[in-house]
Order: sequence, then structure tokens, then C-alpha cells
Amino acid sequence: VPDPEDLFGDYDSIVSDSSFLAKLDRVGQNMRPHDIDHTTSSRCPVILLAGNPDFTSLKSSTDNCPKQSCDDSMTESFLEGFTDDAFLDMPSSQLAFLQDPQTADRNCCTDEDKTSMPMRHPEKSVSTEERNERHIAPKARKSVSDHLKRAMMANAATPSSVSRTAVQKEAVVTEEISVAMQAMESVSMATTDLGPFFGLPTKVKELICNLKGIKDLYEWQKTCLNLDSVQQRRNLIYSLPTSGGKTLVAEILILKEILCRKKDALFILPYVSLVQEKVRGLASFGLELDFMVEEYAGSKGRFPPVKGRGKRSLYIATIEKAHGLVNSLIETNRLDNVGLVVVDELHMLGDGSRGAIIEMTLAKVLYISKSTQIIGMSATLGNLQDIQKFLKAESYTNDFRPIYILDSSARQSAFEGGLTLYLKSYAMQKIDQDHIVALVTEVIPSQSCLVFCPTKKNCENVAGMICKYLKEDFIQHKQAEKAVLLGELRSSGNGSLCPVLKKTVPYGLAYHHSGLTSEERKLVEEAYSAGVLCLLTCTSTLAAGINLPARRVILRSPYVAADFLKRSQYKQMVGRAGRAGIDTHGESILILQDKDKVLKLVSAPMEICKSNLMHSDGKGVLSLILSVIGLNITNSLEQIRDFMSGTLLSVQEKQVCLERSLWEVTQECVELLKEKGLVTVSTEPQDGSLQVTKLGRATYKGSVDLTYCDLLYRDLSKGLESLMLNSFLHLIYLVTPYDMVSQCKPDWMVYFRQFTMLSAAEQKMCAAVGVSESFVARKAAGQNVKKNVDQVVVSRLYLALVLQSLLKETDLWSVADRFQLSRGFIQTLLSSSSVFCSCVLHFTEELEEFWPFKALLTELTRRLTYCVQAELIPLMEVAGVMERRAKQLYNAGYKTLAHLANADPNVLAKTVENLFKKQANQIVASAKMLLNEKADALQEEMDDLLMMPLDLLSL
Repeated sequence: VPDPEDLFGDYDSIVSDSSFLAKLDRVGQNMRPHDIDHTTSSRCPVILLAGNPDFTSLKSSTDNCPKQSCDDSMTESFLEGFTDDAFLDMPSSQLAFLQDPQTADRNCCTDEDKTSMPMRHPEKSVSTEERNERHIAPKARKSVSDHLKRAMMANAATPSSVSRTAVQKEAVVTEEISVAMQAMESVSMATTDLGPFFGLPTKVKELICNLKGIKDLYEWQKTCLNLDSVQQRRNLIYSLPTSGGKTLVAEILILKEILCRKKDALFILPYVSLVQEKVRGLASFGLELDFMVEEYAGSKGRFPPVKGRGKRSLYIATIEKAHGLVNSLIETNRLDNVGLVVVDELHMLGDGSRGAIIEMTLAKVLYISKSTQIIGMSATLGNLQDIQKFLKAESYTNDFRPIYILDSSARQSAFEGGLTLYLKSYAMQKIDQDHIVALVTEVIPSQSCLVFCPTKKNCENVAGMICKYLKEDFIQHKQAEKAVLLGELRSSGNGSLCPVLKKTVPYGLAYHHSGLTSEERKLVEEAYSAGVLCLLTCTSTLAAGINLPARRVILRSPYVAADFLKRSQYKQMVGRAGRAGIDTHGESILILQDKDKVLKLVSAPMEICKSNLMHSDGKGVLSLILSVIGLNITNSLEQIRDFMSGTLLSVQEKQVCLERSLWEVTQECVELLKEKGLVTVSTEPQDGSLQVTKLGRATYKGSVDLTYCDLLYRDLSKGLESLMLNSFLHLIYLVTPYDMVSQCKPDWMVYFRQFTMLSAAEQKMCAAVGVSESFVARKAAGQNVKKNVDQVVVSRLYLALVLQSLLKETDLWSVADRFQLSRGFIQTLLSSSSVFCSCVLHFTEELEEFWPFKALLTELTRRLTYCVQAELIPLMEVAGVMERRAKQLYNAGYKTLAHLANADPNVLAKTVENLFKKQANQIVASAKMLLNEKADALQEEMDDLLMMPLDLLSL
């Protein structure tokens, strides 16, 4: 076992005995019982000289030490045999140091701590009387190794001789000093163990063990964390199969950036649910290690973020929010504060408009901040080299999975046995032609199973069909826990319960797709993770969301809706097979009608990832150019050309820009932006630089789609002329997302019924936007309408009526029933509206003529985000707290954010029904983090108010 005070580790060139420092410490320990009273006598300081193995004699600073045992102890125990001959081969710096003890005193002693120093002549030492005259208060004895440190620091500070021999010897000593200094720096830091766990304190390893249950890393993770590219902070892309442990590596790198380099970090995730899950999971790390964890998802997040006041921040953001965050940091010259950007699911660069936003974000980071490291986690791609070239990154790949997966062919004998055992009746064989019941009952209820279905309706049908043929024994399994789950589902629906779930949950089954409300999904996911539910029938979206592994994964069909599965989708689904730490293997079964298609699926080459800046007629390029001009990154065509050369589109120009070159595309986009009134040329003589107009600035700062920016401006201008404020309807209409219109066809009878229930003022507002009562009445009666009416306005107003009903009642189930819409669609509409309302708010902030909207839309954004009674909103601001849980907390007496932040998790878990201790810990940690964030925001506002104007001195 290495000595705890061995500062040099394996470096032992000072003396041949590697335990030399340990001997010194033992000497020091032997001396301590003989120490004299510090208040009445001088000390017996020790003189240490690093250099030749034959050290010089160590003498006291006074000839007449009051305690003779001090000298006796030292000379008898250790120092006999050391003579002044040791000075003959000593480096020149040490000789010079000995000849000038005053210099040494200046170098190694401070006013607060004047300890003993190396001396050639003891008669020159400081006497007790002189010490008293200088008012030096003697202090407790330091360890001998501390004296060695000071001596070596003094040696290093003394100029060396020009003698070649001396210089060579000095070089050896300097190397020794360098090693010692590095060790001393790590020892002297506030966190003395910073470094053992991949450059992090051992406390981080303990937190990972306690909070995540991970005691050790996989070998690939250790290899990845020790890569040269990681150590030297070069950009890196690493890819592994699903459930391989990619995220933990990213989290360790993030913690290293925040704790060791004292920089902020940005973690980009594809979905709101993943962001919320990660915020909950890392909030405890932030509290323990003193950094902020901030959520940027939906309508949450401040632009620009609050300054940390000495604390570093981890921003966890969705793709869209990350882009807005980077823009705000560039605008305030704070992007360099972000030392690391981590992108999960980097292969989503090839995913339509969202891929274009990822590319825009990363291109700006690469162009503006050369010191920011980019780490990408990706599925295996066929053209990884293109992504590497774009990010100037290295790559690391590994096919590791903690679970071994068996394919369907390995299950052939068991499958046939299942047929014999379960498919006894012709009726069942007719209904269950794919033998799903046989396959699932081999593993449930003792183990878990996922059945992926091509459509949402198929998920519900398959779950119901399986239940029909399960034995009554399944109902007995964890019956009490399933009863609790049903109660929570009913509570989340304000007394309403899905009839399919009512039937399937008693058997331990449920379906999972976007038709569920967010609260229902969360309850189902938690119950499945806890083993209360043993089987989920689900769509492909589950594979892309939070990690819900299973012992067996069954693909009911190789289709997603009407589209044949991509290989990446297939890999993602079967990657859920096997639960790390629980199973030793997992199984995936693909059911096919046409055997030839399996070859197409399994043997297909990996998908390639193409730039999507040209998606939707080059909308991405337009948005990118507008923002780089607005952020003053570029202000001329040549600078724009230079910027565009650093995009993935430039790397893939020959593959993507087929009809014209990227330079031609760039020029056309600039001209189009001018035509739309978003960009103009400076009127200053001999300038000619490109500038954004006020509308252009509002568009990119509000993250408004360029397709709708003109329409939004017209709608807001028209709305301002006759803004109705005696209800929310007019404001709701103005923030109803344009892109949701095509997803809903009005039920005209419902439309007419709701229209007649509006007040006279509301009906007048409807007529003002272009929808009259007579028009709706004719449509409801099935009559033809000759008058041309804008169908976008009609459908948008219908959706606004849905949202208004939701805000009034806050009961999603009753609203879904009234408008004959799925509750999942209404949930999506509500989420999209809250996000778009936030965008419109930022849009109006940049245009003076829309000043009244700022206060109005701030409150509306808040209401749409939570859609609950006002008293529950502070509790629902905490990551992961849904309406049902907020009601429980409120009824238990936890009525404010401060109540939650100061709660005892143990008491909270006992007080609130069905709240596990882990969940209680996460809620309290998230509440504390949010409270700190709000306090910092208020403090920043106060600091801004009290700050002296920068131009005051010039005045």
C-alpha cells in the first residue's frame, strides 16, 4: 500500500529508498511528543536539502535548545553519518541558496508562515528574541515532508550557475522539483482527491454508485475516456449499439469539464421527456458538486441564461432550444464560456428540419468558439467520414452490448413447443395467426416483454387480444400494485380511465403510444420499470425515447405505419432486448409474412446521414444565413461563403446540391431574404454590408419558421387593431401553431355548437378574423358556401376553441370527448401551442409596435405550459412533476417551491401516496436546483441595477 504522504509516487531519484519520506514523517512523529510550549519557547526547525543522496546534517536554529531531547531524538534516530562533505557535489543553486539565507528566507517564508529554512551556518538562524521583536507568532510544527516541499521550492527559485556540470545537475533537480510540484498542486487543492476517477474526485465515483447504482465501468467506457482525443480535448464521435452505456461516458466528460476546467457544458437531447429525465437525474450531482443544472425544453429556459455568479452551469436542452441558447450566447459574447457540447443521437443530422437545426447549431459553435469541444453519440452510419470532416472530429466505435441477443432462429425449438402448449383451439389460431400469445407467455409475467406494432390502433388491439387468452393466474401476480396503478391512472384523468387500460392493466399489460397523455405515459413507464407491468405493446417511438429494456422484444411487423422499417429503426428496437444488470441475454423476434424481406432488412447497408439544410426548398439555408447576419457573425457575401464552407452541406455538396453549386444557392438565398424584407444592404457610403431588418431580427430571435413570418406579422398587426381582452380566445388564436392546422379537420356540428356558446364579443372577434356564425351554420347543415373563406383561418380558430376549453376546464378527457379528438392529439396541440406562444413572445419583443403583447403573452405562455389551476404551477415547474403529483404535494402541505426545496425526502416519501424514496430525492433535488436558479436570476437583476454605467467616467 503506497504511503499516503508519498508525493513522488514511483519517482524515486531523490534517494534509492522509496520510503524516504515515510521515514522523515516517522521522525516528525517521534519529535512531536517532545515539542516545547509554542507560547514560551522557540522551535527546533529541521533543515532539509534535496540533491545528493548524502544529505547534510540537520541542525537546530539555536545552539541552546531548551529541550535537549529534540536534538537527541533527531541525531540518534536518523541523521548520524551525514556530514558536510555532502555539499561538495551539490547543485550550484543550492550552494547559492545556502550562502544567502536572507534570500532563502524571502523565497520560502511568508509573513504568515515563517518556518525553518535550509542553512549552512546555524549561527545565522533567527533567535527567540529576534523572533519576538519581529512579532512572529510560532505555530504548530509542520510535517517533515512539508519542510521538504518548502526547501525544494526555494531551490527552484534560486538562479543557477553557468557551469555546464552544474546546469546538468540542475536539470535533474528541476525535473524532480517538477514532479514534486505537480503532486503538491493536487494535494493542496480544496478537493484533495481531484484526479483519481478519470481526472475527477473520488466523490464523483461515489455519487455514480449511490445515485445510479453503477459500481464499475465497462472496459470500452474506460478505453473511451482514456483516448488521446478525450485527454487532449479534440472533437470526438463515438457509436455503440443501444444500451451500451454511451450516456454515462458523456456525463463523466461533462462533469470533468465543469469541475476541472470550470467551464459550462451543453447537453443536447432529441425529446422533451429525455431532457426532463436527465434534469431529474443530474440535479443531485449539481447540488453535491456545486453546479447548476438548467432545463431548456418546451417553453422553459432563459435567453440568454442567467450568469452563474461563480457557479458553472450544465444546460440540458432539446434540439430547438439548444439552437436558441447558442444564438443568445453568441449575441452576448458568452459562447466561450461553454467548454463542451454533447449531442445525443447525432445521426439525427439526417432527420428533416430537426437535422438542419442540429447542423446550424454545431456550425456556429465550430466557427465562433475554437476552444469548445464537441462530443457526438451516434448510431452506426454508413458515411461517418462525412460527419467527422464536418466536426473535425475523430471517431471511436465498438460493438459492445452488456446483453447477448438471440435472434428468432435460435428460438425455433421453443417456439414450436409454444405452439403445442398454447395454440389448442382453432378459434385462437385464427385470431392469433402470428402466435403472439405463445411467444409472450414464455417470458411473462416473471420477465418483461415489448411487442412493437406498426400503428397506434394495432397496439391497443394486440394488448386486448393477448389478455383474452391469458389465464386468471396473471391477475393474481402483483395484484395490489396493479390496483394502485389503476387508481393513479384514473386520478390523472380526473376520474376518467381508458377502457383498454382498464381491461389490460389487471393482467399486467398496457399499450404505449402518442395517443396517451404525458401523465399516462409516465405512469405506464414507471410501472413497467418497477415490474408492475410485464408487457407493453408499443409503437417505434418507444425505442427512440427513454430506455425501457425487456427480456424479449417482438416486432409484430417490419413496418412503421405503411413504411418498411429502416435498418437503423430495426436496430433501435431490437436494442431494447436484454436488461443490463438483470439478464444475461436478451431475445428479439421478427415476424414476417415474406421471408425474402428479412434479407432486405438485416443485410441492408447502414443508412447514410445527409445534410438537411436544403430540406423544404432550402429553408434551412435561409434560416442559417439570416441568423449569421443578425448575430454579426458575417456581414458580406464573402464571409457568408466562408461560413457555409464549414457546414455538413459543404462537405456533401456534390451529393446534395445537384442542380447548382453551394455558392449559387447561397447567393440566391441572400437575394430571397432581401425580397422578403428580412435582410437589407447598409446605406452607409462605401460600406455595403448586409444587415437584418427589424422583422428579420424578430424572425430569427423568435425561432419563427420563415414560411410563416410574414403571415404572423400580418395576423399580429391585424389583431392589435381590435384586440379583444375580455377572454383569452383572441390571444390563443394568435398563438395557435400554423403547422397543426393540417392535422385536424373540424367536426362542423361540434364547431357550430361551440360557436353558439361564445359571448357576443368573442363571436365578433371570430367574424373579424374571417369566420362568421352564418358560415359555420351552413357548414354544419351540410350546405355549400359560395363565399371564399380561408380554410387555414377556419381550422386555426377551431383549434383555438379546443385550447380555450382546455384552459377553462383543465380537464383534458372531457375536452377530448366534447371535440371528438384523441387525448393524445390534444396533449400535442397544447405542448405545441405553449412552445409557439414562447416563440411569438420573443418575436414581438423585437418589434416596438407590438409592445402590448409582451405582458399578455408571458402569462399565456405560462398557462399553456402547465394548464392547471394557478396554485399548482409553482410545483409543476419542477422537472418531472405532473398535475396528479402536484395535487398530491399541494394537499400534503407542500404548496410552494420553497416547501419542496426544503423538504426531507424521507418524510416526503412517507407523506405522499405511492411516492418512492428515489423519486422523492429527485423531486427535492430538482426543486432545490430550480430555487437556486430563480435566486440567481433575481441576484443578476439586482446586480444590473446597481452596476455603475460604463460610460460614466467619460462623462
